[in-house]
Amino acid sequence: MATLQEVESEDNFNTITKDAQSSTLLVLYFKAAWAAPCTQMTTVLQTLASTYPNDSSVLFLSIDAENLPDVSESYDVTSVPYIVLQKDGKTLETIGGSDAAKVRAAVEKYASSKSSGGKAGLPPALNATAPAQSNGGTKNLSQYAPSSSDAATAPQYSSETMSGSKEELDARLGNLVKAAPVMLFMKGTPSAPQCGFSRQLVSILRENGVKYGFFNILADDEVRQGLKEFSDWPTFPQLYAKGELVGGLDIVKEELESDPGFFKEFSVKNEAGGPGITA
Repeated sequence: MATLQEVESEDNFNTITKDAQSSTLLVLYFKAAWAAPCTQMTTVLQTLASTYPNDSSVLFLSIDAENLPDVSESYDVTSVPYIVLQKDGKTLETIGGSDAAKVRAAVEKYASSKSSGGKAGLPPALNATAPAQSNGGTKNLSQYAPSSSDAATAPQYSSETMSGSKEELDARLGNLVKAAPVMLFMKGTPSAPQCGFSRQLVSILRENGVKYGFFNILADDEVRQGLKEFSDWPTFPQLYAKGELVGGLDIVKEELESDPGFFKEFSVKNEAGGPGITA
């Protein structure tokens, strides 16, 4: 009988998907250790896999969304559990959440289907370099500190969508990254992060008393996609300080290890009587 196979690395994932026969249905299950619904979905998929023969007609792959961020980004994984049904390199259907009946019905549908229609499963690789930042005017969010009742994203930016030229988008992003001395572009909000990396970075900022603006990239797909190229950084979260990219979670951790006072100038402790961050 088939089993739910743990994908160990990006190379492992690429090898499995490359070697899979065109008729093989791939059930790609994106999970995270911290997400409680994934515990239930793991059991569901283990049980479901056991009902199929071990003949490579259906492969069930378990992928840690945070340990393999490049794979997750390639499938636009923004929450877990998240399941992608793929055949012959094409995505047939995606399912978010922990609806066991919906997952079982979809697998049964495509496991016996000859069709492999759908959109491409893997998007082109990102090779763009970051353009120069705009020197246009900015809105000052330096007095904004996240709270337990966060808006969908930073004030004054939640519904700005532009469908104009790349230059207009770059100008908007150039202003946005300088909207506060420290700007965090994350999945979700500080009080409700939608990925473990974002949650950890919020905790680091809180522990260091940093006052910061934030932008929920899940609330604006134009910013989400545009910032990857603008920053020449394909994953989130992204942290900016004084309009310059610091990097993601790992880079921030490295900066703090080499310089424990890295965030000192941005700390509310440097402001007499300044409010604390309540996120």
